[in-house]
Amino acid sequence: MHEMSLAEGVLQLVEETAQRERAKRVKLVVLEIGRLSSVEPEALKFCFEAVTHGSIAQGAALEIVNVPGVGWCMPCGESVPMEENYGACPKCGSYQVQPTGGTEMRVKEIEIE
Repeated sequence: MHEMSLAEGVLQLVEETAQRERAKRVKLVVLEIGRLSSVEPEALKFCFEAVTHGSIAQGAALEIVNVPGVGWCMPCGESVPMEENYGACPKCGSYQVQPTGGTEMRVKEIEIE
């Protein structure tokens, strides 16, 4: 389960930010997770709760914003929505679609006090 290492990485970033800002506690962490990122949001939530236990982020809410998948279809010559990696173009059925968005995971916001 790679979500555990991702949760640990998010916690490290959150702790560094909280320390730099002299925060007393972290209230909220907002993550953007792309549809094509191969990250399971529910597993990440579970892991985040586990890794934050005993940290400055213990009890912090984790909000996940889903980012849709987008790809460039070579035969169509345009951007198309993608539901999965290696999926067919919804317009022409071609499998020559290169993902261009929705593969990322990033911390969008951290609310502290």
